[in-house]
Amino acid sequence: MRRVAHALLGLGAFAVGGHAGGPAAPEAWQARLDSELAAIQADPAHPLASLAVLAIRDGKVVYQRQFGHRWIDNSDPARSKAADEKTLYRIASISKLVTTIGVLRLVEDGVLDLDRDIGEYLGYAVRNPHFPAVPITLRMLLSHTSSLRDDAGYFWTEGNRIEDVIGPKNGVGVEFSKAWSSQAAPGTWFQYANLPWGVVGTVMEKATGERFDRLMKRLVLDPLGIRGGYHVAHLPPDEVAAIATLYRKRGTDDAAPWDPKGPWLPQVDDFSKSPPQPRTGPKYVIGSNATLFGPHGNLHVSVADLGRVMRMLMDRGTLDGRRILEAASVEAMLARQWRSDGGRNGLAAYGASRQRFNAWGLGNQHFLDVSGPGFGDRLVEGGGFAGVGHLGDAYGLTAAFVFDPASREGLIYVTGGPGFNPETARGAWSGFFRHEEQILTALHRRAIQRKAD
Repeated sequence: MRRVAHALLGLGAFAVGGHAGGPAAPEAWQARLDSELAAIQADPAHPLASLAVLAIRDGKVVYQRQFGHRWIDNSDPARSKAADEKTLYRIASISKLVTTIGVLRLVEDGVLDLDRDIGEYLGYAVRNPHFPAVPITLRMLLSHTSSLRDDAGYFWTEGNRIEDVIGPKNGVGVEFSKAWSSQAAPGTWFQYANLPWGVVGTVMEKATGERFDRLMKRLVLDPLGIRGGYHVAHLPPDEVAAIATLYRKRGTDDAAPWDPKGPWLPQVDDFSKSPPQPRTGPKYVIGSNATLFGPHGNLHVSVADLGRVMRMLMDRGTLDGRRILEAASVEAMLARQWRSDGGRNGLAAYGASRQRFNAWGLGNQHFLDVSGPGFGDRLVEGGGFAGVGHLGDAYGLTAAFVFDPASREGLIYVTGGPGFNPETARGAWSGFFRHEEQILTALHRRAIQRKAD
């Protein structure tokens, strides 16, 4: 009980059912959920630096909470800063889903075509040397079927050109040969990767003449009323101050040992001593290398604003009475592009997670409720909640953005990093880590099903 009370000191709350005289008294399920999530975040054996969650029922936000701290002072815990509803997180690969919304807005404007050869936008040929007759399209990139992979890397600093990795080298060059898979022809094989999203961002820049981070602000973030962005150094000071540092109880090297009894060590986004540095300068050539803005994973937003993205997709492209995407665009985005046939048409495993990827749309995963010990994409204990969305995992952060378009129910969580090796606590009935299973199940059972028992 003491553990839960301590965690609640760092809790920020969203009042559900508030009125002019103040917020309504919490329902029984809310109190139970507060306690369960606080206990997960502050578990002595499996602590999380922070945890932010949101649940949507019937298209409306019914629960939002924050636990723990967005910035931790190991020497003086009293100086640590609690996570709150304005805290911005680097949401890792959930960024891909948001980038896709920008692509579809350009498709609606006639600037891009999902099935056109991307070389026509970039101004040079883009071909897998093992299958030179097959054009690469945005549809392939957005569904991870382009045959591009991450073996050559997926991020390059200013002065580098993505053309040097995917351009017409006739199959020579180490980076070029590593970037392309020889497994199967483009459009026929699924392999999750980050590089395709740097290519997508570069295509967007080339087609519009606008820098990726500014383009996404115009196309998606501003219309949705979202704070944050893909380029932290260009955010206003109050938003930079609200960014959560991501932590682990280990060094930044992935080979560093874990020290569960040691201090929380910043992994990324610690701006307590110096401000974020620009990723590019005035000499950047638009359309040369959008990887440096992180279309694949560098978006910094709050969980509350992720809820706005989810509500817009649930409502077939509208948010608060304003149309962001055409309904047909939302349908195209969520339509299934690929489904695993047991390993004959793609890689369903990811890292240590088996059968993690079973179906995919454009920039979103389709969760099919596949389950087994450390196996599958099941979202909640006992099953029964399937949907679409995206996962995030980087620098210790784990996150999920998942919803059922039919029922208009959705779950979002973001963690600020573990104080333990999560590989030692893998899922009991899915490819998730155990703490992720617990978070999703608690959110679904309490906020969606409203169970207080």
